[in-house]
This record gives sequence, C-alpha cells and structure tokens, in this order.
Amino acid sequence: MKSLRATLATVWRIAAPYFRSEDKWPGRLLLAAVIAIELSLVLINVLLNAWNNRFYNALQEKNWDGFVREIGIFCLLATFYIALSVYQLYLNQWLQIRWRSWMTRLYLGQWLHNANHYRMQLRGDAADNPDQRIADDVKMFVDQTLAISVGLLSAIVTLASFVVILWGLSAEAPLHIFGREFMIPGYLVWGALIYAILGTALTQWIGSPLVNLDFQQQRYEADFRFNLVRARENSEQIALLQGENAERHRLSERFGRVIANWYAIMQRTKRVTALTASYGQAAVVFPYILVAPAYFAGKIQLGGMMQTANAFSSVQQSLSFFVSTYRTLAEWRAVIARLDGFETAIKSATAEPTGAGSIDVVSSTGGNGIDLEQLLVRLPNGAPLVAADHFHINGNERTLVTGPSGAGKSTLFRAIAGIWPYGSGSIAVPAKATLMMLPQRPYLPIGSLKAAIVYPSEVGEFGSDRVRDVLIAVGLPQLASRLDEEAHWNRMLSLGEQQRLGVARALLHAPQYLFLDEATASLDEASETKLYQLLKEKLPATTIVSIGHRATLEAFHQRHIVLTRDGDHFELQSRSEEASVK
Repeated sequence: MKSLRATLATVWRIAAPYFRSEDKWPGRLLLAAVIAIELSLVLINVLLNAWNNRFYNALQEKNWDGFVREIGIFCLLATFYIALSVYQLYLNQWLQIRWRSWMTRLYLGQWLHNANHYRMQLRGDAADNPDQRIADDVKMFVDQTLAISVGLLSAIVTLASFVVILWGLSAEAPLHIFGREFMIPGYLVWGALIYAILGTALTQWIGSPLVNLDFQQQRYEADFRFNLVRARENSEQIALLQGENAERHRLSERFGRVIANWYAIMQRTKRVTALTASYGQAAVVFPYILVAPAYFAGKIQLGGMMQTANAFSSVQQSLSFFVSTYRTLAEWRAVIARLDGFETAIKSATAEPTGAGSIDVVSSTGGNGIDLEQLLVRLPNGAPLVAADHFHINGNERTLVTGPSGAGKSTLFRAIAGIWPYGSGSIAVPAKATLMMLPQRPYLPIGSLKAAIVYPSEVGEFGSDRVRDVLIAVGLPQLASRLDEEAHWNRMLSLGEQQRLGVARALLHAPQYLFLDEATASLDEASETKLYQLLKEKLPATTIVSIGHRATLEAFHQRHIVLTRDGDHFELQSRSEEASVK
C-alpha cells in the first residue's frame, strides 16, 4: 500500500504541473471532453444491456415487430457509440501531443539549463540516457497515464452502474443449486467480486517481477542504442585502430543484456498471459453457469439470462481492471520510476555540490580582469586539484597557461566558465563580460555550415558575406561556397579544419574573454602562428587565455602562468618575464 501511495504521489507530481501551466485551459477542456465521452459510452453500454433483455425476449417469443424495433434501436445506439469512440480517440490524441509537447519543452529546458546536462554527466549516479527519458519515456508516460486513468474512471463508473442492475437481477433470478432455491441478496455481485479478487491476487503474485524487468529492459535498450551511436560517431578512429572486432564484442555484450532480460520478460509474461487468458475465457461462461439453473427452472426468460450475463461481464471486467491492464501497469510504473529518477538527477545537478562548499562565480563591478580568491578546484571524488588565492588574470592581455598533463588546466577553465561544481572559493568576472571557450575539439551542430560556424547564435545574426570573409581569413576558402550545405561537420572535416572553424567562430562573436584549450593543437606550427596573429589583429580588445605546450606560443602571449605541484594539488604561479610580442 505504501508503494502504491508513493507511485500515485509521483504520478501526481509529474502530471499535475501541465494542468496548471500556461496550456492548462486547452488541456483541461480536452481532458474534460475525453472524460465526458467516456461516461457517455458507459451510458450507451447500460442502454445496450437493457436492449439485450428486450431483443432476446423478442427472439424467444418469435415477436417480429419487437425484433425489428430492437434492431432499429441497436442501429441508433451503435451509430452514437461509433461517433463518440472516433472523437474520443481524436481528442485523446490531441491531448497527448499537447501534453507531451509541454513536458518535452519543460525537461529540455531543465536539462539544458545552466549546464545541468554537463553536471549530470559528471555524477556517477546520474540518470542514464537522458535522451531516452525525454524522447521515449515522456511519450509513454502521457499515453499510458491517459489510458490508465480514463480506463480506471470507466471501470469505476461501469461498476457503479451495473452493480445496481446486477443486484436487481439477482433477486429476479435466485440462486439454484441441485434443484434447491436460495435467496442470497446480490449473489451475482458477490460472485463477480470474489472472481475478480482471486484473479487480481494471482496476477499480482505471478506478474510483480515485470515492473523491474520492464525498467531494466528500457535501460538496456537505451544503452545498446547509445553505444551504436558512439560507434558511428567514432567510426574513423575505430577503423584506424582496426577495432571492429573489439567493437563487435562490446556491442554484442550489451545486446546480450537486452536479449537476456527479454527472455526473462518472455517467461514472466507467458505465466501472466496464461493466467489472464484463462481468467478471461472462464469469465465468458461463469455468469451463465450461475443463472442457467434459474433459466431452466423457468424463473427468467432468455432475455433476462442474456442481460444478466452481460451485466455480470461488465461488473467482472470493471473489477478485473487490474488484471486486464497488468502488463501496461507494469510498463507504466517502470516509466514513472525513470522519469522520477530523471527529475531527481536534474535537481541534484542543480544543487551540486553539497557538503564541501562550492565555487562561486560572481560579477565584479570594478577593475579589469578575472580574480581568483581562495579558489580550490576539486575532482568529483573530492580530491584537491588546483589552488589559487589572490590571483588576477589581467584584462586586455594575452596569457599562456602551461603545466603537466593532468594538472587541471582544462578543469580550471571549466570552473571559470561556471560549469565545474566541485571545489570552493570565488571567481570574479567583470559584469556583463562575454566569455567564449574553444576546446581542442569544437562542437559543430548538424545542419548548415553557416549555422555550425555562428553557433550558438542564430543563423541570421551574421551576414553570409561576413562569414565567408572569416572562413577565408582562417584558411578555409574552399568552404566559403558551402555555407548553405547541411552535413555532419564533425565527421566531414578533419580536426585541423574544425579547429580553424572554432577560431572563425571566435572572430565572429568577438568575446571580451577568449579561452583557448589547445584549440590549435592539431595544426602545424606555421598555421598556428598565422591564426594567433589573426586573433591578435582582429580582436585587439579581447583578453586571450591559452592552454598549450608548444614553446612557439610564448611569442604571442604577454604573460606565462605555470601550474606547479604543491603537495597533493597544483598551484598557479606567474612568470614575471614578458615574452617579446611581434
């Protein structure tokens, strides 16, 4: 019971915000329409139940006029039933797509807000495969929540409607056992209740492991799909290393988990299906067995028996809602658990870090440059990495940062950018200053070349002529005529060409602070020299901070910062000499 209450509370927490959102009135109206149609369908079923009595009595009495009249009534009820069913499906799908659209926008916004996606990736216990949770789990949650909630409402209303009918029919057709008549009030209702309770208990006993199996299946499917994408994205490196056999083995291992879990689902589903199918088939004849003695004793007519069987079936199906939808309920609970985990991971990433302080990136109103105060950058496991206190990165100056591999140079850049949560101290950045980070492998979104270069700005923010000029300036004149061509540019271009595009992006945006994390390391020294000279000429007011290992870089920087080992961490130290600047 506690698990049920917790599940329902989670469902309410996930579902309710939509019906309180800016789209609440369309959502509420569509939901009300779906419910109203469902109640109308229940009413038609009640009318059809009474029709069963009249129709079969007309057959038994060979009443032609009554037969024709009932056929006409049936056609009328069937027409209304069909029309309502069609529009219920249409409105239900309309509500689904609006609800799903709202939830998708919400989760995308939370996931991509303030580098949450990056912090979630850093956490070892973060939600796996956020792409699946946003794309697949949201869709399944909306579809199944509507189906289950509307189905449950229909079952409750149907039960309330037909229990009254079945109770009255129990008095008209008293129970007969071995020729003796027993007056048991509402015995048909009690029979349906006992039958449903037994079926529900057996189904829960046999099928309860399906919830965890479905959860794991979605996880294994997503892991396998993600690794297929990884193999495709890194096909060049795999081919160069002749790693096809290793990749095949790795992918086969992950697919093996999919298969093994699927076999477990098959075994459990076979048992549940055997029970539910047997339960459903027995339910067809069970009401006739109960009322047939009264029919043969002449207590009721054929119409009464058919009406009783129909009413019993409606009550039994309503009480057996859990049995008939058990597999859907198991999948639904797995989806709820995954979305709940996703929301928890987002909240945890937003609140990171806890306990050991945090790195505060604040805006400074005075001065020119970036100040590091009592800064201690840590690894995710809490180990200290880089420390700096009363350290100032001068504005309008070009600074080179060097140090051994693993000293934390790139992590320091991440902390300055405000996306690294582990550590303590403060980083003061001038208010309204624009920062741009260029990594060693720049991100180029799939789409037109122009969109990839101007990212993260919109395509129309920069004129095509200006973009072409920048391409030519960074040494990519062959791409100047391909601005409107759409492609996967990270796969189409060499890493050196991608790094040139990264510099082109910086020239277009002209940030006040530009951080280059080995952003030209894949170029030869002559090409690297030209690009740094270009940055110096085109961005004279930009503060440039570079990470690099080549000695030739010192000629283009006015200050040299070195990370040196100090016990269990590295310290920032500034070399006093200034390099000659050409």
